[in-house]
Amino acid sequence: MTEPTSTLAAGRPAPRAGGRAIDPAIADQAADWLTLFMSGEAGDDDRQRWSRWRSAHPDHERAWRHIEEVTGRFKDMAPRAAYQVLSPYTGTATAPNRRAALRVLLWGGIAGTAGLLAARTPLAQRLAADYRTGIGEQRTVMLADGTALTLNTDSAVDVRFDAAQRLLRLLAGEVLVVTGHAQTATGRAWPPLVVATAQGRIRALGTRFTVRQRMQGTDVAVLQSAVEIAPDDLAQRPRVLEAGQRLSFTRSAIGPAGPADDAAPAWTRGQLVADDMRLDAFLEELGRYRHGVVRCAPEVGDLRLSGVFPLQDTDRILATLPNVLPVQVAQRTRFWVTVEAQP
Repeated sequence: MTEPTSTLAAGRPAPRAGGRAIDPAIADQAADWLTLFMSGEAGDDDRQRWSRWRSAHPDHERAWRHIEEVTGRFKDMAPRAAYQVLSPYTGTATAPNRRAALRVLLWGGIAGTAGLLAARTPLAQRLAADYRTGIGEQRTVMLADGTALTLNTDSAVDVRFDAAQRLLRLLAGEVLVVTGHAQTATGRAWPPLVVATAQGRIRALGTRFTVRQRMQGTDVAVLQSAVEIAPDDLAQRPRVLEAGQRLSFTRSAIGPAGPADDAAPAWTRGQLVADDMRLDAFLEELGRYRHGVVRCAPEVGDLRLSGVFPLQDTDRILATLPNVLPVQVAQRTRFWVTVEAQP
């Protein structure tokens, strides 16, 4: 195999590994292998073929070591999370897009990859967040003004407190906010506390509330006092949400308010509560608290269940489903689970 030139005919930079140019086909093959492993679908035969591929040529090994070096920076992320956030494409989750994104690890080189990920994905921001949690983890921190911030599973928050602002930027996941003191230790009034999401801003009015960042919108529930909600692209006065209310909003619209529990959310007690909940929605929620992928077969998605489930053992929750519903749990690996109809 000849050493490729530094630039391809189409003007695209050649992929590099270990500081040297590498054949584009090898770069694509290495990215395909990483895509397979991140999907959780790789079996023993796949791993044997991968091992043979690595040893077939020195450049194969060089390409793989380069990918390991880059992805080693993300080693504290779960396979599912890494598989999602490595993609620089927004709003899509198809294998071709993920594969194309993973090729950036070789096409862009280490420095180029870091810059691209920082610019186009939430990965760099999440890794550099002031506070974050892993999958299945909750964490409470006290901020400089006495505000208590509890992060739910797989969440990340940046904190910007100074003379002009008290800003919490929710980069991912969900938080419970209990606001702190109105004044600093010197008697100066703190600026209003604001939580910013990808869709807009929530201003606290001396309150206790939760905020959840979803793919297409933000959920807010007020447990005490009130908040003001201002979507980024909506040119109207902020909407006040009172205690006992919840709603969702996008960048350009605010949804109707509905009832919210006046107690702390179940996840702060380590519980997942289902009240006549669709199975597909239940499994989507459960999947937030475990590594890997949890799929629901379409034919059982509209089955319903109720109960209080302890989140510290998601395997046990899955194991109980066939006892209460006509389903079976199929596991390709620990990280790839499908709930489907019983035969």
